[in-house]
Amino acid sequence: MPDLSQQFASDNYSGICPEAWAAMAEANQGHQRAYGDDEWTARAADHFRRLFETDCEVFFAFNGTAANSLALAALCQSYHSVICSETAHVETDECGAPEFFSNGSKLLLAKTENGKLTPEAIRELALKRQDIHFPKPRVVTITQATEVGTAYTPDEVRAISAVCRELGLHLHMDGARFSNACAFLGCSPAELTWKAGVDVLCFGGTKNGMAVGEAILFFNKDLAEDFDYRCKQAGQLASKMRYLSAPWVGILQNDVWLKYAQHANHCAHLLAGLVSDIPGVNLMFPVEANGVFLQMSEPALEILRGQGWRFYTFIGAGGARFMCSWDTDEARVRQLAADIRKAMASTH
Repeated sequence: MPDLSQQFASDNYSGICPEAWAAMAEANQGHQRAYGDDEWTARAADHFRRLFETDCEVFFAFNGTAANSLALAALCQSYHSVICSETAHVETDECGAPEFFSNGSKLLLAKTENGKLTPEAIRELALKRQDIHFPKPRVVTITQATEVGTAYTPDEVRAISAVCRELGLHLHMDGARFSNACAFLGCSPAELTWKAGVDVLCFGGTKNGMAVGEAILFFNKDLAEDFDYRCKQAGQLASKMRYLSAPWVGILQNDVWLKYAQHANHCAHLLAGLVSDIPGVNLMFPVEANGVFLQMSEPALEILRGQGWRFYTFIGAGGARFMCSWDTDEARVRQLAADIRKAMASTH
């Protein structure tokens, strides 16, 4: 029998939330026009414009890799470069897709503080080389929430965008967990994006209750020129687009997206609190969104694996990441914390 128990390896493990499922079922009535010329795609785009309080251009892609890569490709030429965190998903987990879709633009990696780029790091990289032999910096990309679960405040985003404007750089935001950042900070989506100087946002749906699908929002509409052609060429134009866009209607209306993000964040903070007093267990990063990064002994991690727990350990020896989801059960969180406590006790 397959193991269907809730796990903490990734928020991609979770299923589809009821609201997204219901919207998909409602969209599955009769015929609709293809390739995005349908009522559901129009409704979803309008929901985004209301949510973000601005008339942005909205596009839909199947996954985050495509959304990020195509957005970055739209912001630069092949001889340009993109400044990002050394831990950025576009650098570590997208198999060279940003470089591929931009026909070769180079990623320039910056050191970060708790996963966050700083204006100083951006300025240093952007001004390091200005000769014709070096790829010209053109874009900065930041991840909200970051790969280590921290969130940029509106002031931090504004400081970064100010440097971008000073240096003639575009600002892109990878928002795979944008909902969780909004939930933690208590900020409106507008305050965290275009009002703070973000040009383009990739808003993640997959990790917050949808089966598949990311939205690409161009707040600087000039940068969206011919982006529909770019999506088509990359195999990201869904013929039955209503099935990509309808779930967005389900989770955007009535602030469902925010409710589920708040729940996932709550479960992460619960887990962090339950293990905070365990000898030998240390938080690697502040717990702000829906991820908990714990440093503990390798023998204890082996015990947890033997008990059937699944988690990622790609952050160094003894480091483990536990992600909470829109549907995480608090009882399951408490069981995990109890097993961590027992595992650590048995190895000391």
